[in-house]
Amino acid sequence: MLTRYCVALLFVPIIPEMLHALGHKTLGIIFGFGDFALFTARSFAAVVKPKRLGRRVIRAVYEQGTVCLPVILIVGMFTGLVLGLQGYHILQRFGSESLLGALVSLSLIREMAPVLASLMLVGQAGSALAAELGIQRNTEQIVALETMGVNSLGYLVSPRLLAALVVFPIQTALFVVIGLWGGALSGSLLLGVDSGIYWSSVEQAVEARDIRECFIKAASFGLLAVTICAYQGFHADRCSSATGARAVSAATTRAVVLSSIIILVADYVISSFFV
Repeated sequence: MLTRYCVALLFVPIIPEMLHALGHKTLGIIFGFGDFALFTARSFAAVVKPKRLGRRVIRAVYEQGTVCLPVILIVGMFTGLVLGLQGYHILQRFGSESLLGALVSLSLIREMAPVLASLMLVGQAGSALAAELGIQRNTEQIVALETMGVNSLGYLVSPRLLAALVVFPIQTALFVVIGLWGGALSGSLLLGVDSGIYWSSVEQAVEARDIRECFIKAASFGLLAVTICAYQGFHADRCSSATGARAVSAATTRAVVLSSIIILVADYVISSFFV
């Protein structure tokens, strides 16, 4: 009994400190969510009063779309090739090689195309956005814009959000198309599946709700990813204990990691409504 009493006395001073640390961490998380929600709302509200918005949106579309097009095409092609190869050998066990087109198309449209395309765009365009805004914050360019009376969110963030609504669905559609051709190349030309049966299976399997789910996911992932990357870069000075170039590096890394995680979480949530 005496030993237990002594051990309990040793832990008594630690418990308040643990509760204090837990409460402080919880409040920090709640504050972060609230600040992010306010940042998102202000970014969308800034679209109402645009100044040369069209030119900035076109530039954002180029940065997110044209620049990232090669990686989308390459990843989409090899994703289709792998799906065709693995799908053929799986279906062959059950004598259902004729369903290869359905397997490839539904796998791409429902899950792999919106997720992988968004992850590729985050890795290239999202990281560039976070780094650019982080450097602008670090060199006080954002402060200079606000001093001149320019809405920094409307000037720097809003065009990127509007561009994401256009670019992410289009890039996802391109990913699907090139992935289907990759599956046809792998299944028909390399493994001997009749091309007519392959494309007929694709046509019979894909429904309007599958395409709708794909575009909803792509647009949602785009908004989430671009907002998170913009938020991390915009607040690079206060989101890290580091300063200067290290703060920009930390903000960029955090933007890519958080965006990737949120995309996977959102994919599960959206999929649960369509299944």
